[in-house]
Amino acid sequence: MGNVLSFWLGACLGSFVNVLAFRLPRDESVVFPGSRCPHCGAVIAFYDNLPILSWLWLRGRGRCCRRQISPRYLLVEVCAAALSLGIWQRWQLVPLWGALVIVAAMDLLAIALIDWDTGFIPDVLSFSLIIGGLAAAPFNPLWGGSRWHGTLSSLGGAGIGFLMCWVVAQTGRLIFKKEAMGGGDIILLAGVGAWLGGTGAFDALILGSLLGAVYGVGRVVRGSLRMADPVPFGPFLAAGAIFGFFILLPLGFPFIR
Repeated sequence: MGNVLSFWLGACLGSFVNVLAFRLPRDESVVFPGSRCPHCGAVIAFYDNLPILSWLWLRGRGRCCRRQISPRYLLVEVCAAALSLGIWQRWQLVPLWGALVIVAAMDLLAIALIDWDTGFIPDVLSFSLIIGGLAAAPFNPLWGGSRWHGTLSSLGGAGIGFLMCWVVAQTGRLIFKKEAMGGGDIILLAGVGAWLGGTGAFDALILGSLLGAVYGVGRVVRGSLRMADPVPFGPFLAAGAIFGFFILLPLGFPFIR
């Protein structure tokens, strides 16, 4: 039963992630008005707004105008549902923490989508990640010790994440004579550190850099990207952070296990 609920909860949160990804870059309210067709603006009835199911039932078209609705809406909801289920499987013995991590993962998913689309990370999502990590610290099983110890560990992790990313950004600017990492990435890594500590922030930075390098080199080889073209780093940092919600790699991995 818990698996079914976690999957459906993730799908519902994924639907809200789609709203965030569409409205935040446009400075629109994420609450009002209600869901509307992205083409004709008609209000979407509740029975046409069921995560995953409605898109499949309507065959990816709006009931009002019959125009094609991007399959990304469906993919985001399926990804969010699978991610929620996986996190619940990982942390079901610590249910409160598992539920909080699911919400944090949705925040990261929204950040990844928005940065991919626009090249910027909304501060409201990054600072929400920091505040959420600090609020969840007393229940974080990664810390151990008293609740105050958890809060201090979360603060320290946020500081380490911020400092690491800031150093990388400044070093890149000195070497390449251009911005190597944006301010949004720095705040994002601070948020990751608030949830996963300094080790988790380091893991996210390394894994994100590796994924970003593979993606960038692949596109350069195919000729669809020039070496001087910017590549959003937020999606790769978010992917590294989500990986950390399942397992933290020790510093020095794979040489130190």
